Amino acid sequence: MIISNSINTKNLVLGLGKTGLSVARYLKRNNINATYFDTRNNPPGASELVKISPKAKLLLGDIKLTKDIDRIIVSPGISDRYPLLVKARNEDIEIISDIELFTQVVSIPFVAITGSNGKSTVTTLLNQMCLADGLSAAAGGNLGEPALDLLIKEKSEIYILELSSFQLQRTFRLPAKISILLNVTPDHLDWHTDESEYRRAKYRVFREAKFAVFNRADDKAFEYVKHCSRSISFGLDCPKDKQYGLRTYNDEAYLAHGKSILMPVAKLGTQGIHNQLNALAALAAGDLLGLSISAMLKVLKEFSGLPHRMQYVAQIKNVNYINDSKATNVAASIASIKSIKSKLILIAGGDGKGGNFSDIGIVVKDKLRGAILIGKDAKNIAKAIGTEVPVFFADSMRDAVNKAAGYAKHHDTVLLSPACASFDQYNNYAERGESFCSAVEALK
Repeated sequence: MIISNSINTKNLVLGLGKTGLSVARYLKRNNINATYFDTRNNPPGASELVKISPKAKLLLGDIKLTKDIDRIIVSPGISDRYPLLVKARNEDIEIISDIELFTQVVSIPFVAITGSNGKSTVTTLLNQMCLADGLSAAAGGNLGEPALDLLIKEKSEIYILELSSFQLQRTFRLPAKISILLNVTPDHLDWHTDESEYRRAKYRVFREAKFAVFNRADDKAFEYVKHCSRSISFGLDCPKDKQYGLRTYNDEAYLAHGKSILMPVAKLGTQGIHNQLNALAALAAGDLLGLSISAMLKVLKEFSGLPHRMQYVAQIKNVNYINDSKATNVAASIASIKSIKSKLILIAGGDGKGGNFSDIGIVVKDKLRGAILIGKDAKNIAKAIGTEVPVFFADSMRDAVNKAAGYAKHHDTVLLSPACASFDQYNNYAERGESFCSAVEALK
């Protein structure tokens, strides 16, 4: 690897994280030269880049654009407001995502899944449904393996991709066999210019889709799926013919397809209204893929959820501890809070990404025994909660868990559901969740 301060290739790869390294592997496989750039003086991916492409040129710190650059391939976490990208747009330099590269070369069908919440769960469910029915599938994108690394899996018959708004904003060709939009609630307002831009990015998922799956509670989605050969909606109401929803039979709620009941919601491996919606979306997508209903329902019964998403950790002194670190926005936390039947001690806080916490203040008043707040936006969350619920501040996760344990009563639930990103204190939500689990373990 050559450390340099000049660019003399047509391709600039911006960011040496997980996605940037997948781009490096893709370019190397296809004998395409590129210059790599990271703002950090010692990026964690530098040593891996040497293994991938020993002669690759790496720029660190700060650079200036040159006339040699035709295309910039950008990692998802880097905002369009980054000065280098602003200048590149002004000079009409192409700025794309790894997903744009993927769609230029992919030769087998793929499913594109996005939404403010639930996309990792639905991606995992649909992938497991495909495998259960004998269809060779591989999942990735914003979840697990980067999309470009999936191309190496030659035996796959279909790819199941989770896509973020960051990736969609820089993807211009997306001929998915099925595109799925689960929901859109305000998020990532520190990255996007405003909520309108964020919503537009999400709806881009339908641009060239053959089939569509959408939440019928979203009135705007109807306009974006009109061009699709077939679309299926899902929701919590009674579904019309060939749509998915809920029906009541003998005073029990069932997942339903049109007038047909499929399975009691009580038999889902994960509980809560949000998980009912996730199950319905996955069923709709599986329907479009021609998967057997028996294979799909078996997966729904056996799926116990993702790590750090409403993950049961322990019961200590008759108090349940649940890790919901993946709830990185207000809507996700509200869904989790509503799904708990007992009184709660909520641990929340972190980097709110410019979001509005007022909705969480409305929901928690009847559910919370108390709130323990941490991180950058702790005081903003406290203002939203108000004075009707006791609020405490903590300096660390260990401190938060100890305070929650001391305040909880028998049969309460201590719920880590931050409503915020983790980057003010942790590398990612998984590290935050593991910190919570360790603090709970220390109570034993």
